[in-house]
Amino acid sequence: MNRLIVIVGASGVGKTTLARTLGKKGNFATAFEQHTERPFQALFKQDAKYALANQMDYLLYRAEQERELRQSDLPALMDGGLDLDFHGFTHLFHTRGLLNNAEYDLCRRFYFHTRNLLPPPDLIIALSADSQTISERLAARNRINIASSEDAGLLEGYVNEWLESIPESNILKLNVSRENAEYSHSLPIILDKILLPYIFLAKKP
Repeated sequence: MNRLIVIVGASGVGKTTLARTLGKKGNFATAFEQHTERPFQALFKQDAKYALANQMDYLLYRAEQERELRQSDLPALMDGGLDLDFHGFTHLFHTRGLLNNAEYDLCRRFYFHTRNLLPPPDLIIALSADSQTISERLAARNRINIASSEDAGLLEGYVNEWLESIPESNILKLNVSRENAEYSHSLPIILDKILLPYIFLAKKP
């Protein structure tokens, strides 16, 4: 089985940008969040009654992506992922009252059942940034945002709670507040972490 690397963090922190930048440096099987393509995302933005449908769709979709990625011969790279969608966003929406207790419990049951069937990520790259940076990045994005810059602190807290259950050797934490689009400071650190333990990264021609 190949290795799975996931990039987690609050909305606007730069997960997708980092995933695309890493994708230019080596041969990866990749998977992205695909907000526009998800059938309930825009509906949820307009009406909270679609919160449960949106979360279940994302959890199922991310599980499907993981299963497909694990079948590749290449190291796998995921923008966000199953764990972030549950521990971060599902938890956030429950806190915000967008999911009631029974709906949250349904998501919880699905997540833990699915995670027991799928091996956890081999490396988690956890990104954080200051509130101003996240606000600016969210404002510059041309896509649907359910979580706002005000949610960044909550999301980071929920992610950190989850990470406490993960061995430290499987986590790389990076503050990317002052990073440029090429991740010139963080990229060497990430590549060292990827290369050293278990992955031979074949550079693209």
